[in-house]
Amino acid sequence: MQPRKPEFLLYMDESGSRDPDRHPRQQTHSPDWFGIGGILVKATDKYSIEAEMDAFRMRWPQMGTHPLRSYDIRNKTERFRWLSQLDEASLTAFYEDLTAMIAGLPIVVTGCVVDRPGYNQRYLQQYGPRRWKLCKTAFHIAVERAAKFAMFHGARMRVYVERSDKVTEKQLKGYYDEMRQAGQPFNVQTSAKYQPMPANQLRQTVYDFGVKTKESQLMQLADLVLWPICRGAYVPDDRAYGLLKSNGKLLDAHCTPANGLQGIKYSCF
Repeated sequence: MQPRKPEFLLYMDESGSRDPDRHPRQQTHSPDWFGIGGILVKATDKYSIEAEMDAFRMRWPQMGTHPLRSYDIRNKTERFRWLSQLDEASLTAFYEDLTAMIAGLPIVVTGCVVDRPGYNQRYLQQYGPRRWKLCKTAFHIAVERAAKFAMFHGARMRVYVERSDKVTEKQLKGYYDEMRQAGQPFNVQTSAKYQPMPANQLRQTVYDFGVKTKESQLMQLADLVLWPICRGAYVPDDRAYGLLKSNGKLLDAHCTPANGLQGIKYSCF
């Protein structure tokens, strides 16, 4: 009997609108993206990660049981309005503690970010209203690159997306089923340089799809790291992005010419 393969868990959140025509902006230099991504972790590390997050929460009892949300924390709004009441030293301590906690976790940050103006410039004239939603491109790329990482480590991978609505969840599950059945949907000639995984490898590596709410602590982590990797495409010196990079948390840190792995994808930039 063969030993059971190790497992990786991919937790993915979304940032921005999926619709290529949503809120078009005249200034192409303005950040306007759709991103999907988050964290890739060993299944055996799940409980230790949750324990570290519990310890962080205990150090900041003002949080109560409310999920960590990047938007609320950055803007000191909703359940994190209490941050605006802290003095400067305490606020700095909170952000530094949060950063140190994330930097110390055994996670790999991954994803795909699509620039909306660039996407429309490339595909609008050719495909018009038949253009894919940005989530289709991003989902396929993000999952495949994580799967390549898992396969390189002799592991299988489960995929979890954040709870949204039935239509969106059905759409994502459709992308998942499609790639396992037929492989990647991209043009064979133009995508050849990326060495797409064939369907049989995807089926052997990616074997489960699930939905998690923000009650999941690892889904909260996915939320926290997605914004920096999206913003980092436009502002490379963004502090949060730079900290992820300098601490070796990005998938890119694991990619070498020898292993053929591919890092976070920035599409149509």
